Amino acid sequence: MESVAYFCLPIWKTMFHYLQINTESAVRDATHAASYLPIGLQVLFAVGLIGFLMVVTHLLGPKRKTTDKLEGYASGIATHGEARQPMAIKYFLVAILFVLFDVEIIFFYPYAVNFKSLGWSGFWAVLMFVSFFLCGFIYIVKKGALQWEE
Repeated sequence: MESVAYFCLPIWKTMFHYLQINTESAVRDATHAASYLPIGLQVLFAVGLIGFLMVVTHLLGPKRKTTDKLEGYASGIATHGEARQPMAIKYFLVAILFVLFDVEIIFFYPYAVNFKSLGWSGFWAVLMFVSFFLCGFIYIVKKGALQWEE
């Protein structure tokens, strides 16, 4: 294990040296369109690889369709009835509300990291942010969107 560490150490030092050299030129040339070339190539490669793998799996995959393979599987329970039954909108409403308030919590992280440097103006801004969401939550509760008994 130690021989691997001794072997990799010069490689890491060399890579770190090249990163330090290239960082200065990258910061200087960040306004040029050529600086986005590596990102574009990576996106192009990723999309190309996904497309290639989809085509290959379609061509090489099995093509025998039997009644057992075409039948829906639900945990070993035999299916019955229509799959397109109406579903209560409350499930979707709760999911959207969860995402909305979950994203609100994400916006607290930058404030928590920089709360000392933001001072009282940052505190009042976050308090206003929370009050907007609290007003929305009170509106949702008053409209009865979270009552499941109906």
